[in-house]
Amino acid sequence: MCGRFTLRAPSRLQLSLFQLGELPSLPSRYNIAPSQSIAAVRVKTGTKDKNRELAMLRWGLIPSWAKEPAIGNTLINARGESIATKPAFRSAFKSRRCLILADGFYEWQKKEGAKQPFYIQVGGGQPFAFAGLWEHWEDPQGEMVESAAIVTTDANDTMRPIHNRMPVILAPKDYDIWLDLTIKDAKLLEPLLRPYPSDAMIATPVSTYVNNPRHNDERCVAPGTVKGTGELFA
Repeated sequence: MCGRFTLRAPSRLQLSLFQLGELPSLPSRYNIAPSQSIAAVRVKTGTKDKNRELAMLRWGLIPSWAKEPAIGNTLINARGESIATKPAFRSAFKSRRCLILADGFYEWQKKEGAKQPFYIQVGGGQPFAFAGLWEHWEDPQGEMVESAAIVTTDANDTMRPIHNRMPVILAPKDYDIWLDLTIKDAKLLEPLLRPYPSDAMIATPVSTYVNNPRHNDERCVAPGTVKGTGELFA
C-alpha cells in the first residue's frame, strides 16, 4: 500500500520529466497524507492533442456515484489486480488515469510490538510517478471535488521485508501509455502494473516523527529507528 509520500524535487526537473507545458510551482512537502491535495499530471479534458496539465487532487478517490465524500477516506489505494472490474475504480481506469508526482514514500514495518517507519526512494532520490486514477464527484449543492487514488501491486524484494504491497511506480517510458486514454483494453495496461525493480530502490529507517501528518519538514526523512527495535532492515 501507500499511505504517505514526499514531493521535494525542484520544479525544473518536474517540467522536464513529466513534459508539462509550464513550470509547476509546488512547495517542498515531506509528509503528504490522505485527504490532502496531491499533484497529478493528466491529459487536459476536451483536448485532442493530448496536452498535459498539472492538477491538484484530493487524495482518496470519491466515485462519481458516491452519496457521501467520506468514502474517499477508504479509497486512497487501488489494487492493480482489480481496478478493471471493481466498481469504485473501473470507470476511472478506462477514462481517467493520471501520474501522481512523488520522490519518495513511507511504509511501516511491524516487528517486536512496534512499527518502524521506512523512507523509500528510487534512483538516488529522483522524482518519479505513481500510477494513479482520478475521479470527479459533485455534491447536492453542485460543488465539484476531484480526487485520486494510487495504484498498488505486490512488493518487490526490497519492500517485502517491510510490507507485502507497494505502490506502482511507472517507468518514464510508460508515461505516454498510461496517459493514453484511447487505450481501454485492460490487457494492454496490466503489464505496467508490476513491482518496480528492487535494485533501483533503497529503504532507509526513519524516526516516528513522520507518524504525525502535521509534521512537514526535513526531520521526516532523517534516519532513525524506533527505540528498542534496533536495525530492522537487512
